[in-house]
Amino acid sequence: MPDARCSRCDRPFPSSIATTYSPNYVCQPCAERAPSYTKAWTLYPYMPPLQQAIRLFKYQGKVSLAAPLAALMIARLPPLDLIDMIMPVPLHIERLRQREFNQSLLLADHIGHSLDIPVVYTNLVRTVPTPAQTTLSRKSRQKNLRRAFAVRRPDAIVNRRILLIDDVFTTGTTVNECAKALRKAGSADVFALTLGRTVGPDIVPDRILAQHPYAF
Repeated sequence: MPDARCSRCDRPFPSSIATTYSPNYVCQPCAERAPSYTKAWTLYPYMPPLQQAIRLFKYQGKVSLAAPLAALMIARLPPLDLIDMIMPVPLHIERLRQREFNQSLLLADHIGHSLDIPVVYTNLVRTVPTPAQTTLSRKSRQKNLRRAFAVRRPDAIVNRRILLIDDVFTTGTTVNECAKALRKAGSADVFALTLGRTVGPDIVPDRILAQHPYAF
């Protein structure tokens, strides 16, 4: 992905000119409505072959991919010295029963071990069995997750700096709603780290677009 990115949500800009004279430049959506998280890092573009690997991991139950996918994240970790705890984006209990694992928790477990930071996975919960975000439009995604997350023990996160882990960042609605619940419960800064980020055709290299025209 291009080096020029939004300083808040990490959205890539098609041209490096966007941040040449303003390194802290933010994209229009972040300027119009600042997200609840302090900063997001989206490490790789969600395109083949990573796209296929994530889909195998997430939807086909190939949990053996957790370690190599987490290793990709660890290889590009930003400075995270001041994080108090790591939290995976939770699944609703119904989805967890169907899938039998939370892919974000598996990734978070490896990252927490690498950084020696505790992974807390029972405090932030998903209270509403919402439809999968991938089936919805951008506008519907924003409405779909409103008040879908809750903190069970607010006292455990008061003034704590939290790193959220998820597999893919699309519109950012999921991590933003998680951050909103955490901040409302009294946390300090909330950061987000995702393995992949969906990108538009203007960012995808022509050779990838030619090989996978229906992936974007």
